[in-house]
Amino acid sequence: MAPLPPRAISLVFLFLFFTAASATRRLDDAGGQPTAASSATAFLRSRCATTRYPDVCYDSLLPYASTFQTSHVKLAVAAANVAAAKLRAFSARINDLLAQGGAARVDAALKDCKSTISDAGDLARQSSAELGQLDAGAAAAGVSSRQARWHVSNVQTWLSAAITDEGTCTDGFEEAGEAAAGSPAGKEVAAGVARVKQHTSIALALVNGIPL
Repeated sequence: MAPLPPRAISLVFLFLFFTAASATRRLDDAGGQPTAASSATAFLRSRCATTRYPDVCYDSLLPYASTFQTSHVKLAVAAANVAAAKLRAFSARINDLLAQGGAARVDAALKDCKSTISDAGDLARQSSAELGQLDAGAAAAGVSSRQARWHVSNVQTWLSAAITDEGTCTDGFEEAGEAAAGSPAGKEVAAGVARVKQHTSIALALVNGIPL
């Protein structure tokens, strides 16, 4: 086989050089610069660490990472929405338990729970809407520090009230007596309240962390 002419050898070396440089640049871009997704998940993990339930916080909000990226307000909106959804589902389950019928004291406690959990859900949705107004105003550079504090204060009040409503539900079963609290419905409601309370607490903690 005849040897390659010098010009052909030079072209081969140039081709190999630029191929290697391009590959190195792609690797640098992939490994050296954090992606939007990785920034959002790191932000989420750091914010969830400030709550009482960091693992529940992270797992429940990770699917919405693309909606909040690294925004404290948008993250709080997502958390309030999750809390509202959990409360809505729990309220539906209480309706199912009521439809099954039971002892008079159990049904009375369930009716009270239905009311208080419904109120808590309304407060969570109201909180999400208020935070949405704060976010929209901030995006338009139309919210003063005083207005931002007012929005956040409203949400803090409403989410705190929602947590109180959730606790009132279980209190009703305890006041109805051991038989009601120890019934299958009473035990299920107590477990359900504990779950929804976690998400409302998470939302409140994330609201408290909004820089003002």
